[in-house]
Amino acid sequence: MPRYELITKSGFAAQAWRRHNSYAFAATDAVAPLVVTELAKACMCLPIAFMKQNDTFVPHAVQGLEPGRNLFVVNGTWVASYTPAAYRGYPFALAQGEVDQLHLCIDMDSGLVGAGEGFDQPFFDEAGEAAQPVKDALNFLQQIYRNRAVTQRVCAALAAEDLFQPWPLTVQGPDGERRVDGLFRIDEARLNSLDPEALARVQKAGGLPVAYCQLLSMGNIQTLGLIARKLDEVKNRMPEMSDQIDVDGILQRHKANDNLDSLETDNDRNLVNVVADEGDFDLSSFVNSKHRD
Repeated sequence: MPRYELITKSGFAAQAWRRHNSYAFAATDAVAPLVVTELAKACMCLPIAFMKQNDTFVPHAVQGLEPGRNLFVVNGTWVASYTPAAYRGYPFALAQGEVDQLHLCIDMDSGLVGAGEGFDQPFFDEAGEAAQPVKDALNFLQQIYRNRAVTQRVCAALAAEDLFQPWPLTVQGPDGERRVDGLFRIDEARLNSLDPEALARVQKAGGLPVAYCQLLSMGNIQTLGLIARKLDEVKNRMPEMSDQIDVDGILQRHKANDNLDSLETDNDRNLVNVVADEGDFDLSSFVNSKHRD
């Protein structure tokens, strides 16, 4: 668990930080929250679902098919072409103080805070002011914070028109099928049948782009099954290479082999196959070349 501490001049003037070069901190996150401004990019490579938090719906990137495993993090590397904003501010975070004040904090257990060699980013400059990279981190996190409020309003407008429905995923594994519950999707049939007044309300609230981004992203759920299958194949058939697999190469091959002329059925977006592919598959071609001496 992260241990965040408020950044103060008295506590951090003699310390420094460094940028992370690994996404291992996100390796156990099966989902990650998203905000509306990033959905257009996220939907191109990440499956997006809504999750209910109290009485509100929040868009999330679906990153795993079981608790505690993020399939988009392989050996510390983020393998998808888009990284959720929730991770790009790490190791910083915001804490809300009195009168809605936002204070910048940092994860003290991240291994990215200290003094001496390797810690090249000071928290404060020679004038005692916050250093520019720290200001940039604060500005970025404030943008995310403001966008969360916008995201809540948009999702409330979608909920007012009853446009959310459960998205029950079925995972086909070597031991049979299991359900993944707790996810919601846009009810496409209801969206298409909205009367002009209801459609205008959704459009005015900015809900249409959010709805279409989520619907478009659902085909990406198969990517999770693909990564799970290939990682398991490497683990079982080439265990000595299991930490060197080039997942990006696998994804590129999968993308190149997609049949663009076929139309995916709705059921394909609900069933995820993680059973290893049948037949021969040259896994050695997907081992990073720098490790194949």
